[in-house]
Amino acid sequence: MELIGRVKLIRDEQAFASGFTKREFVITTEEQYPQDIQFELLKEKGNLITAYQPGDRVKVFFDIRGREYQGKYYNSLVSWKLESQGVEATATAGAPMPPPMPPTAAEMEDDLPF
Repeated sequence: MELIGRVKLIRDEQAFASGFTKREFVITTEEQYPQDIQFELLKEKGNLITAYQPGDRVKVFFDIRGREYQGKYYNSLVSWKLESQGVEATATAGAPMPPPMPPTAAEMEDDLPF
């Protein structure tokens, strides 16, 4: 899955006794009602976010993971790739699509499926 938004927050890396590390970050989506979505970067992928700053526009590629613990269910969004969405992407993103062109007279005459 993928989602485009602006980096809102980058947390410090967390290291656990087992040697496992993760880093969390939050992006704000660009929709009528923006959402703040938190993602995780696991192990060596934690370095992917170091190239970005709050306010940068990015495309986040991620997987949804779920688990059960003591009868409760939890979800996490685990990112595995980030791409910068530069100025040229900003100019076209969210731009309305032009309306479809009406059919020509020739297209309207020959509407048989064979």
